[in-house]
Amino acid sequence: QVQLVESGGGLVQAGGSLRLSCAASGRAFSSSPMGWFRQAPGKEREFVAGTWTRGNTYYADYADSVKGRFTISRDNAKNTVYLQMNSLKPEDTAVYYCAAQNLARRVTLAHEYDYWGQGTQVTVSS
Repeated sequence: QVQLVESGGGLVQAGGSLRLSCAASGRAFSSSPMGWFRQAPGKEREFVAGTWTRGNTYYADYADSVKGRFTISRDNAKNTVYLQMNSLKPEDTAVYYCAAQNLARRVTLAHEYDYWGQGTQVTVSS
């Protein structure tokens, strides 16, 4: 049974940093696209960052709102993907979800993902 478990969320002041982790179990995801999404109260779930591989090269894509501030990375030995979040803003406040795909599809679309974590709350105070 595949499980994705997020951790690292919390309360931080604007301008601060957090690092989210997503530990996968049940199968290896080293060659699978993985992504981070977020959902704020009253809003739809939105793409934050995604990573995929082509050959031996890993690629990443980011939402415009987080480019230059967030970095997605992965440790295949630990079957874990990370989201480093710097220069946090109050508008980054949301529940952050990790997701993984069985087959490589577009990383920016939530419906292309097969597995989801339970989410971790990130709150940025002004």
